[in-house]
Amino acid sequence: MSASDAAGVSKSQLAYGWIRERIADGRFSPGYRLVLGQIAGDLGVSAVPVREAIRKLEAEGLITFERNVGAQVAMLNAAEYEVTMQTLGLVEGYATALAAPTISVVTLRKARAVNQAMRENLTHFEPASFTRLNAEFHTLLFETCPNPHILDLVHRGWTRLNALRSSTFSFVPGRAPESVAEHDALLDLIEGGADPLDIELCARNHRLSTLDAFLAHHA
Repeated sequence: MSASDAAGVSKSQLAYGWIRERIADGRFSPGYRLVLGQIAGDLGVSAVPVREAIRKLEAEGLITFERNVGAQVAMLNAAEYEVTMQTLGLVEGYATALAAPTISVVTLRKARAVNQAMRENLTHFEPASFTRLNAEFHTLLFETCPNPHILDLVHRGWTRLNALRSSTFSFVPGRAPESVAEHDALLDLIEGGADPLDIELCARNHRLSTLDAFLAHHA
């Protein structure tokens, strides 16, 4: 690979990360139109690496491309949410089970503290804050997964959920206290050195229970 090719890859990755971050944090909301020239100008690159980044994000389902419209952030509907949650339940459950033996005592304490903050949030419920804490909690448990491919799938799943732009808990607030209790149960299994399959199923069922609550609300 030539130096220019390496630079091109670097710029493409820069554009990919820049756009992906804005989709994840809501700055680029569903339906937001992505103008290649504007993004290229913001990043100080040509349109070529931006186009490559958009193609990659399109392959991941985060961006759609329509004739006479161009590239825009994908709209997520209930059906897409369902399949994303089903997939994330599988890969995150497995990632958490793989990570469990490597999670330090300090990290487990942090996870307990985060879950306690979630419990305190229930008194004056703030769905957005609760959702941020929920993401922090789960990240602490799966981030040390030793399989980088599984971990990448988990990250992609969370990015897809973030692109929904709203908290599931705002639709089904009754699910929040159940979620906190399930977090305690998951931590108990990890701290107790439970069988990896038990940890995997606990994490998976926790995710799928949130999906079930969402689907019941929309039935």
